[in-house]
Amino acid sequence: MARETKVVRKTKETDIQLSLNIDGTGKSEISTGVGFFDHMLEGFSKHGFFDLDVKVEGDLQVDAHHTVEDTGIVLGQAIAEAIGDKKGIKRYGSFILPMDDALVLCAVDLCGRPYFQFDLEFPTEKIGEFDTELVREFFYAISYKCGMNLHMKMLSGVNSHHIAEAAFKAFAKALDQATSIDERIEGILSTKGSL
Repeated sequence: MARETKVVRKTKETDIQLSLNIDGTGKSEISTGVGFFDHMLEGFSKHGFFDLDVKVEGDLQVDAHHTVEDTGIVLGQAIAEAIGDKKGIKRYGSFILPMDDALVLCAVDLCGRPYFQFDLEFPTEKIGEFDTELVREFFYAISYKCGMNLHMKMLSGVNSHHIAEAAFKAFAKALDQATSIDERIEGILSTKGSL
């Protein structure tokens, strides 16, 4: 059964259409109006082997906050819908990703309980026109809308672009691991019998 979904969300601040295939090959078509954010989502798609189409029309005349945060909300919802009842998935995933000077750890538990721990420090307030504080907002939104434990920790890094890119790619690799099917798992991977 295909693990894919399409989510549409429209508010006074953003109009988002997103489709996600968990079992993809890394193809993407991204248009958020925020160049650096597009670059990060393309990396997420490619390195997690997720097929991802995202079209966002946001109130960029204000700033990129609503565009980035709301995209996180929609992506979190899409991940939850695509994995469905979670039968057979590994549930846990972790990855330590090097990106030149940056080294970022990401760990995921698709347990249904949102919890977010973020320990990244950016040397600059912006990467191009992108506010680095929005990296945290994006992943927070995903964690809470999907209902996942998400931990991100910077082990080293001096370049803001590299740190952010390492975070997005580490998340992609950890999520790919957590959503993968293991034939040894009967039902749901929990002693409680449900997640």
